[in-house]
Amino acid sequence: MDRQYTAYPSGKMALILDNSRIHHATELQLFLKEHPRLQLVFLPPYSPNLNPVEGLWLWLKSDVVNNIFFEKFYKIRLLLSQFMKRINKQPLETIDRPLLRL
Repeated sequence: MDRQYTAYPSGKMALILDNSRIHHATELQLFLKEHPRLQLVFLPPYSPNLNPVEGLWLWLKSDVVNNIFFEKFYKIRLLLSQFMKRINKQPLETIDRPLLRL
């Protein structure tokens, strides 16, 4: 048995996605045919309020890049790295904060 199926050996598996074009790519359709247990469930179009990762992007933008001009790429990278380290130290806040928008 494949390693990927040991935790859930039977039944359908659902993956909830937004309607990004990449989620409808031809290559993905081929993958889905090879893995019929996987079922994609798409959020309604134009519904960022249902996608918690949008809250994370807003948080990142407000804390890191909002109204700042960066002359060098490494400065953005440094601040992004610091942001990621900070939110990884506070997992409960990291989970709760984007969901507060819903």
